[in-house]
Amino acid sequence: MLSPEERQEIEFELARYPTKRAVCIDALKIVQRHRGWVSDEGLRDIAALLDMSVDELDGVATFYNLIFRQPVGKHVVMVCDSVSCWLTGYERVREELTKRLGVKLGETTADGRFTLLPIVCLGACDRAPVMMVDGDLHPNLDAQKIEGILEKYR
Repeated sequence: MLSPEERQEIEFELARYPTKRAVCIDALKIVQRHRGWVSDEGLRDIAALLDMSVDELDGVATFYNLIFRQPVGKHVVMVCDSVSCWLTGYERVREELTKRLGVKLGETTADGRFTLLPIVCLGACDRAPVMMVDGDLHPNLDAQKIEGILEKYR
């Protein structure tokens, strides 16, 4: 069931668009912001409110890699694996992150603090390699920078 806050925020967005379906991405982002991810129940509730089928909405949710359909840690670390990052040290960055966090790509630390995810591009190729933690971009990475960055989120 959508919370009153979630419903209110989605209805605010509904007033700004010509059709209910046009709000689907915003609605998914609203629920994710409140819950950390979009569960099957959340998906069903959003679909009902927007007059969409669950399958249609799930297709949208699984297409966008910033909509999480499984629980994630308190902090989501997205490491860019684009061509630019590969050429400038992605493998070293990935190895350092997996070593420091003790998880593989796609996993969450045992304490639930960090989830490590690959992402196709963060749009900062001129500052590669890069990663993003909770929306904060961290460019020109090396092993020493990674340690300091992760400490900020502990």
